[in-house]
Amino acid sequence: MKRIAIVEDDENIRELVIYALKTSGFDAVGYETGGDFFNALRTGPAPPDLALLDIMLPGDDGLAVLKKLRQNAKHGGMPVIMLTSKGGEYDKVRGLDAGADDYVAKPFGVTELISRVNAVLRRSGKNTGDVKLNRGAISIDEQKREATADGAKLRLTYKEYELLKYFLTNAGIVLSRDTITDAVWGYGFEGGTRTVDMHVKTLRRKLGAAGAQIETVRNVGYTLKERPE
Repeated sequence: MKRIAIVEDDENIRELVIYALKTSGFDAVGYETGGDFFNALRTGPAPPDLALLDIMLPGDDGLAVLKKLRQNAKHGGMPVIMLTSKGGEYDKVRGLDAGADDYVAKPFGVTELISRVNAVLRRSGKNTGDVKLNRGAISIDEQKREATADGAKLRLTYKEYELLKYFLTNAGIVLSRDTITDAVWGYGFEGGTRTVDMHVKTLRRKLGAAGAQIETVRNVGYTLKERPE
């Protein structure tokens, strides 16, 4: 199991990302400051396989933490994805020039972040292995980015695939339309919750009989069951 560290001073964001990583098959640990992160590198049993690093941190900011990490003889090659509310071109260039492997601007969708983590791990040679999700008749193979229902391969759009993956990683949990919108389309998406309903409708149709696993929760949203009731 790959271990991911997130250095983020906002506890709500930190806990959300840790939860998303764990439900996606990763081990995850969070730190409030760069100092906490480096202390863990010095004393911890094993270093993380990748770090998610916010730029706006108390004390040393994310760029300073990244610079120190790249100068570290033991851990300098660790893949790093920068997380920041700064979305300007200049800030992206600064982060990438400082040695970041990727850059995700807030607000971001959880599924997008997980995809970026997997992509950076693949590029760095730290392959995630076969990441497969199975719930009832529905399966996803993350390495191949393929989805099947009752053994038949599905032809899904990008967002349909991301939506199905989000349902699978949160099976049994009642998800509001707003929560789904934030996770799959990103915070601040202005398309409205009707977009979720339309994508769920087409996804159910493509899933065939297995589409009954996605149940509507009246006045709330949706949940995915292991088996339809």
